[in-house]
This record gives sequence, C-alpha cells and structure tokens, in this order.
Amino acid sequence: MESVMHKSGTADPAQPVDGDQPLTLDVLRRLVGNDWARLPGDTLVVLSRDTEGNLYSPFSTYAIGRYSPVYELTGEVYPLESELAADAGLRALFPKVPADARAALVLYPLG
Repeated sequence: MESVMHKSGTADPAQPVDGDQPLTLDVLRRLVGNDWARLPGDTLVVLSRDTEGNLYSPFSTYAIGRYSPVYELTGEVYPLESELAADAGLRALFPKVPADARAALVLYPLG
C-alpha cells in the first residue's frame, strides 16, 4: 500500500492513495528504484500490523511462496511447487494447496 507522504517525509497510513490495491513486485521495484532511491541506505524498513497503522515492526526477512486468500484481505502462504516436490516433510504439512494460490514475495517483521 502506498501512503501519502507529508512534507516532513513521514507516511500517513490514514491517507490512502486513490485506487489502493495489493502491491506487486513491479510496483515495489519502481518504488525502490525511483521513489526511494535517494533515501539513506540505513533507512529502517518498518511493517504495520494492519491498514489502520496499529503497531509496527522492523522488516526482518522474506520468503518466496504462494499466497491464497481465505478471507477478503487475509490468507495463507504455501510453499512453491518445486519446494513441495523436493521435500516430503513439506508435502505432509501442506497436502493440498488451493488452486488460486499465486506467486508472492512474503515479508516478515522482526517481532
């Protein structure tokens, strides 16, 4: 979700950009390469727990997986097909992956 930036440089999560939609890797690449390219390298990346801006955590790690919505804006993440094919333990944990699961870059907070 892109937020409106105030002159102070802080994001206002209460002011969504018209047409908010899930962020794709193409948009993330544009933001990193253009909009955020001049930010200092030690700028902390922080994740909000929800769209209202309740609680925040520093970005810690990521995974490549598949996402499937369960409710309107929340869902589950599943391993890639190649990971399932190579790991019997994963297949036991995830015996059925929904047909609508799609490739996703999954970001995890530190805490």
